[in-house]
Amino acid sequence: MTENRSRAGEVMFKGLCFASVLLPLVVLAGLLASVAVDGIPRIDWDFIQNYPSRRAARAGLLPSLVGSCWLIVMTSLISVPVGIGAAIYLEEYGKGSRYARLIEVNIANLAGVPSIIYGMLGLGMFVRLFQMDRSLLAGACTLALLILPIIIMASREALRTVLDLVREAGFGLGATRWQVVRHVVLPMALPGMMTGSILAISRAIGETAPLIVVGALTYITFLPEGPMSPFSVLPIQIFNWVSRPQEAFIANAAAGIIVLLGIMLCINAVAVVLRDRLQQRFR
Repeated sequence: MTENRSRAGEVMFKGLCFASVLLPLVVLAGLLASVAVDGIPRIDWDFIQNYPSRRAARAGLLPSLVGSCWLIVMTSLISVPVGIGAAIYLEEYGKGSRYARLIEVNIANLAGVPSIIYGMLGLGMFVRLFQMDRSLLAGACTLALLILPIIIMASREALRTVLDLVREAGFGLGATRWQVVRHVVLPMALPGMMTGSILAISRAIGETAPLIVVGALTYITFLPEGPMSPFSVLPIQIFNWVSRPQEAFIANAAAGIIVLLGIMLCINAVAVVLRDRLQQRFR
């Protein structure tokens, strides 16, 4: 009797686990199918190169697409060097020190902060204190703060995969700590670092709340000309279309979602290819 109950409980537990995994996949598949049905017929060259319009048939996403490209490039230039540098310091130089432990605690706490809080921080610090106004630079700095903990933690895990024997071999040959890090440890950890960084950047593409707080525009009819220009991004443009009552704008929003998903998939594919290339190079 006890054995039958334990088997029944095990079967029930497996069924609940299977349902908890399968149900979200079914819902996600249904949402993607609905978006594809509404959005694919709307995607054409005019949709890509046109500016937003109050008429759904003429509306396009060029300014938000260009703004997203500007924002991601600037965010990468700010966050990736700082994140990798911080990881190298914490793992190779300050490991075990009181100052490093304090930084580790703060990084772990920042990783769980909601994105809207980063938007409020960006509004107070970059927009008002540093007087960057509601510009691309302010948005890029805000998103850099958002993904910086993820890059640091991913880079630290990549550095930990390098065996201590490799470091000791470098020291035994008379190399300094920086020479060992620069010529031995960093090349071996680079695939994991770049993969984590690119995945963090792909997360930043879909962020909306911090950029709305910082001051990204919901309706823009010009292209950004530099880091200090006003801007819009794809998630905010999609939000603008979804909030309109006309059904034709829902198709525009679905098409924008498909474009955004395509960009994210391309970035993830780049991460996979880059990781494989670097792993083959440093084997």
